[in-house]
Amino acid sequence: MKLKTLKRTLAAGLALTMTAGILTGCGSKTEKNKNGEDIVELTWYQVGDAQSDDEKVLAEVNKYIEDKIGVKLNIVKVGWGDYNQKMQVVINTGDEWDMCFTCSWANDYLQNAQKGAFLELDDYLKEEGKEMYDAIDSRFWEAAKVGGKTYGIPSEKEIGSCPMWVFTKEYVDKYNIPYQDIHSLEDLEPYLKLIKENEPDVVPMYLTKDYSAPTYMDKIQDPIGIEYGDDTLTVKNVFETEKMQSTLKTMRKYYEAGYINKDAATASDDKSVKRFVTKGDGQPYAELIWAKDLGYEVVASEIMETKVTNASARGALTAINKNSKHPEKAVELINLINTDDYLRNLLNYGIEGVHWDKVDVSAEEAAAAEGKPYVKDFKVKLNEETKKDYSVPYWVQGGLFNTYVLDNEPIDKWATFKEFNDASEAAPSFGFDFNLEPVSTQVAGFRNVLDEFGSSLYTGSVDPDEYLPQLLKKLEATGVQDVIDEMQKQIDEWKAEK
Repeated sequence: MKLKTLKRTLAAGLALTMTAGILTGCGSKTEKNKNGEDIVELTWYQVGDAQSDDEKVLAEVNKYIEDKIGVKLNIVKVGWGDYNQKMQVVINTGDEWDMCFTCSWANDYLQNAQKGAFLELDDYLKEEGKEMYDAIDSRFWEAAKVGGKTYGIPSEKEIGSCPMWVFTKEYVDKYNIPYQDIHSLEDLEPYLKLIKENEPDVVPMYLTKDYSAPTYMDKIQDPIGIEYGDDTLTVKNVFETEKMQSTLKTMRKYYEAGYINKDAATASDDKSVKRFVTKGDGQPYAELIWAKDLGYEVVASEIMETKVTNASARGALTAINKNSKHPEKAVELINLINTDDYLRNLLNYGIEGVHWDKVDVSAEEAAAAEGKPYVKDFKVKLNEETKKDYSVPYWVQGGLFNTYVLDNEPIDKWATFKEFNDASEAAPSFGFDFNLEPVSTQVAGFRNVLDEFGSSLYTGSVDPDEYLPQLLKKLEATGVQDVIDEMQKQIDEWKAEK
């Protein structure tokens, strides 16, 4: 008998000897649902700002899942700027929690999995998580593996990295700018000049401290990785590549010309700032999302071809605490969220009739989308009065393909996403897992160096001729060459085994 099955059998046997009136824990009674099942409480840490209607929505969620699977959910939201630090404390101090948001760019998935913070899920995905395991693109599961084991449940969304230039449509139309032909950083120059000379109240290229210059590389462990198209899989420091050095010089040129806002290296996004172009992480119909957020129409062009990397496919996952007391229920809950339309959309949009309403799809649009996957016969119209009370990052809680589309989006939006994912090309390094352990000390030193120089260099705020050598020197002092050598050794072994 498997250990997992044995544990369940023992637990079931123990439960038979107890009655509902027996006190458990600290003198509290075990809650039961209408089916007589014990209700367990799960704590889920999520990135994102708290909303005024969080408790109202959570009450509806709990009303549903208590009877459905015997779970009561406690969601703890942590603001964007605080999430990394908060989760380090939560994980390292042994706080009680069950689930958390993790990814390649926040609450680092790879590092937490390798240090043993997250539960191995492979056995659970054969039982409690089988429905979602079968439904989600296998490449997401491949990326979720660390050392051959699965430690996170991916939110199925766009799978590739697709950076885009995002243009304010008003100025594109006014000056008849051929935005669809603008791809490289250098392509922007004549139009930045045009806006600078003719629109004094507009920032030609609006950037913030979170901006990262276009990187034609799979940064496996920032700033180390493999350049796109390099089938030799030669590991490089991105700041030593000709492409990045040229890019930093161009950024400096734009900054000195007054094309970039002077506070770019320290600024947070101020939506009131008029801008001609900025950079965004693209996906199908991303323009609609950006326009909704900004309050005006935008258009976009791809900076480079979409590439699937471990980092892009690990863009959003839910991990379970290795020490969770209820791992089966945690997997069962995430499986339900990813397969139950009502629950998924309650978490995503809030309460129907309060935060949103269903609206009909035109006969023409329905006919055009007939036979395509993920298509519903209605859309969602957000309530203008209450939508501000509940707005959440839609990819934090689960996959996107069973969320309803908004009234300004195509009814076949998720079918197009599926086509986009199917057409996305894997980078040569996709599937390679870097074991940090041999060089964990060196890697730990990278963050401080990148925080010190990254934003200033990427935004052109400082002269790369002066500051790039300083960055490289500090990276050298942290042992960057050790990391390059170790990664090269591991990737050569991985390549030989393929």
